[in-house]
Amino acid sequence: MASNEDDAYEIMKDLDVDYVLVIFGGMIGYSGDDINKFLWMVRIAEGEHPQDIQESKYFTAEGEYRIDGRASPTMLNSLMYKMCYYRFGEVTVDHRQPSGFDRTRDSVIGDKNVKLKHIEEAFTTSNWLVRIYK
Repeated sequence: MASNEDDAYEIMKDLDVDYVLVIFGGMIGYSGDDINKFLWMVRIAEGEHPQDIQESKYFTAEGEYRIDGRASPTMLNSLMYKMCYYRFGEVTVDHRQPSGFDRTRDSVIGDKNVKLKHIEEAFTTSNWLVRIYK
């Protein structure tokens, strides 16, 4: 999840992964979602693969953890970010906010045009809380 899609896809193939589930609260304002827990996943991955994953790369130069236009390139390219925000840039959750507005983080996402190369969306609930990819 912390890797870019190309690297993550190779890991998923090695582990015989068929489906990946993410919990995304940006549509409904649910703060217990995977983006808010993501830094723990990054820390665990860094502990096991410090040559590939470094937590500091997920922060801005100012030391902020962001998902908006100031998010780090590593964050924007992580598979977690892509799976949570795939097609979300097309969605308007509130007529007072632009498309791609994440209610949980009170921000417009940094990449409204997320593209996936190796995986595809299999299912997303109507409130976008549960998203499954294959």
